[in-house]
Amino acid sequence: MELVNKTTEKEYKEFLEKHERCHFQQSIEWAKIKSNWKNDIILVRNKENKIIGSISILTRKIPLFGNLMYAPRGPICDIHDRNVLSKLTDGIKELGKEYKAFTFKFEPDVIVQDEEFKKIMIELGYTIKNKEKNFDEEIQPKKVFRLSLKGKTEDEIFQGFHSKHRNMVRAAIKRGAEVRVGTRSDLPTFQKIMEETGERDDFIIRKLDYFEKIYDTLGEKHIKLLMAYHEDKPIAGTLIAIYGNKAWYMYAASSNEDRELMPNYLLQWELIKMLLAMKIEIYDFRGIGGAHENEGLYRFKSRFGGEFIEFFELYKHFSKIRYTLYVKSEKLFKKLRSLIFKLKKQTN
Repeated sequence: MELVNKTTEKEYKEFLEKHERCHFQQSIEWAKIKSNWKNDIILVRNKENKIIGSISILTRKIPLFGNLMYAPRGPICDIHDRNVLSKLTDGIKELGKEYKAFTFKFEPDVIVQDEEFKKIMIELGYTIKNKEKNFDEEIQPKKVFRLSLKGKTEDEIFQGFHSKHRNMVRAAIKRGAEVRVGTRSDLPTFQKIMEETGERDDFIIRKLDYFEKIYDTLGEKHIKLLMAYHEDKPIAGTLIAIYGNKAWYMYAASSNEDRELMPNYLLQWELIKMLLAMKIEIYDFRGIGGAHENEGLYRFKSRFGGEFIEFFELYKHFSKIRYTLYVKSEKLFKKLRSLIFKLKKQTN
């Protein structure tokens, strides 16, 4: 088993950025952001010694249960090459034994309709989870909308929006909203607006130091912040990741004031125009959860003309008993955390 080291970091990054299945969460930079996890990146090479497959794995000690191994959106390879997938699996088993892990979980960037991939994974001993789950139980979103930008013009993309979304963009412009590309110095403002959003929509938000860590670690090449203003007052913002030929919607925030200006619609349109100019081929709107058409998140993301996609969720259990106990404890922990969050809101 070959793992990425200081000597091969540059080679791996070049492989990742050029690969059609590139994902920012398989990057060395993302592993550094998740520094409370140990990172190992398994490599597979061909006869010419070129990298043809990889998977970045994050491992974390779970008290009482042992180590959990997790690979967000890996592997990076030809997903129908059984030989490469088999070699990656051998590496995963070896790491699992070394870390005395109780399970390995991954959510590959592969659509659930891919029967060939599914067949290979079952043959290699993986368990495929098919049970529907709640949005707040997901690590990575299982369902997303992805907008193809390759070879398209601004007009073609805009006409692909739902008519209501086009009207929202026009209304935002008419009412005086404008969008500017932000810098690191805008992160405190963005995070403050995030706090308003979390309070309004009832979800827990990240602290400022987390956004600063993302910005500093991924760097300006891979992270972009766009802010919406009205009369020079910041009213909304969007943080996205860019890696290889793709971009991902990461975080969005909107102030309680001036919501009638519809700044989030204009933010997305200006963002898409920026991505088109950068020759980015795919824009991933990320999670819609267990959404349906009457839910706001689904309506917002679905009407920009993207394609609905659902991903696989797979496991290789090294100890089914420890895994089952861990899942039960996680559900209990999340219920308690949600209850504490609601109680704090009521007392404030």
